[in-house]
Amino acid sequence: MTQLQPVKYKHLIWPLVIGGLLWLSAPLRPAGLNLLAWRMLALFVGTIIGCITQPLPIAGVALIGLTLGILLNVTPMSDAMAGFGNNTVWMIAMAYFLSRGFVKTGLGRRIALIFVKRFGRKTLGLAYALIGVDLVTSPATPSNTARAGGIVFPIIESLAKTYGSNPENGTQRKIGAFLICHPSMATLPPVVYL
Repeated sequence: MTQLQPVKYKHLIWPLVIGGLLWLSAPLRPAGLNLLAWRMLALFVGTIIGCITQPLPIAGVALIGLTLGILLNVTPMSDAMAGFGNNTVWMIAMAYFLSRGFVKTGLGRRIALIFVKRFGRKTLGLAYALIGVDLVTSPATPSNTARAGGIVFPIIESLAKTYGSNPENGTQRKIGAFLICHPSMATLPPVVYL
């Protein structure tokens, strides 16, 4: 099971200090800038510095910045949540959640072993089978990014590791490099490569 990362309190000092100093220096702001805009700048700069120093993972820092913006009345709740209403962003996020599920549960490895059993006589057969997976999943996942990164990539990664091709061991050129360069991992449609 994955452990939560501990908070690195020393890394939290810089975002708080710089963001706080900007927040408190509001009387020194340029004349054309209203107080709300200056406070948004302070919050933005503090969040960016937090993303750089990473006292928490970037997602945690971003959520803290978003929450502070709402709690400190810098932005209304409707404006803060507007970015979460985009369907494309959620589709890509869900594909990556599925990807982590493929890896954590071992489903990607099981699918990879089925591929090896059915199409594993030659590496070219595996590549064609992956193009078939991409073709079959494309109506359900219209985003190329979501499909390639969330569905096809975990299967390719499991296939490569099954054949002993792993970048951590320096063996990525065995079959992993070949499979990762197949058309479903490119931004162009597979027809261009046929």
